[in-house]
Amino acid sequence: MILTAHQPVYLPWLGLFHKIALADKYVLLNEVQYLHRDWMNRNKIKTGSGLIWLTVPVLHKEHRGDITSKKKIYNDDNWMKKHLDAIYFNYKKTPFFEDYYPFFEDVYNKEWLFLADLNEYMLKWFLKELNINTEFVKDSDYTFEGDKSDLIVDMCKKLGADTYIFGKLGKDYAIKQDFDNAGIKLIFQDYNHPQYPQRFGEFAPNLSIIDLLFNCGPKSYEILMSNNMIKSDLKKDTENKNKCCKL
Repeated sequence: MILTAHQPVYLPWLGLFHKIALADKYVLLNEVQYLHRDWMNRNKIKTGSGLIWLTVPVLHKEHRGDITSKKKIYNDDNWMKKHLDAIYFNYKKTPFFEDYYPFFEDVYNKEWLFLADLNEYMLKWFLKELNINTEFVKDSDYTFEGDKSDLIVDMCKKLGADTYIFGKLGKDYAIKQDFDNAGIKLIFQDYNHPQYPQRFGEFAPNLSIIDLLFNCGPKSYEILMSNNMIKSDLKKDTENKNKCCKL
């Protein structure tokens, strides 16, 4: 079984969906430390004036160690209207605006207390629209032990995974010998970002998935997977237990 995991992030980029699509099971890591100045509460979209951040304001404690699932949103500055307006004014002329915009109207008219709940709700919708049917579970439903590399090894053992997909930066902390000892094959994703039709001039990569959806609609999945390994290829490669694969 092929496993991958990630913290809940806001309006994720294409690479996360490619990683999830390669796996048989995806674990949403809610019970880990919240990462400040990361992607958990922000992402970028393209506008006529360049790239801008859409940032969900959060309440900060005076000490470190915030758990992701407990991170509260600061709802006093009308951020939801700002995000909805930014999406409306910058994507209203895209080919598939009418197909997707009602979802965002609904999302930004709800009250959200915890950032993780907002991110999970939106991620599940994105996966549905992209027809990615990977099994979705949360770490809060299990008892995983350890930190960083040890946590992933324990997760693989308890979920019965024989292959784990790290993002590219996983090389910085994955202890390969521990995975070898546990009989778990490692994949380090190196996403080949596709180009697709965009508004506002020269193509800009690494934006939120909403940029692809509004511009390309039903073709979005095909585009985000293009020139990258797909699950069937990965399963063929992992048949050789002595081979360490790299995307």
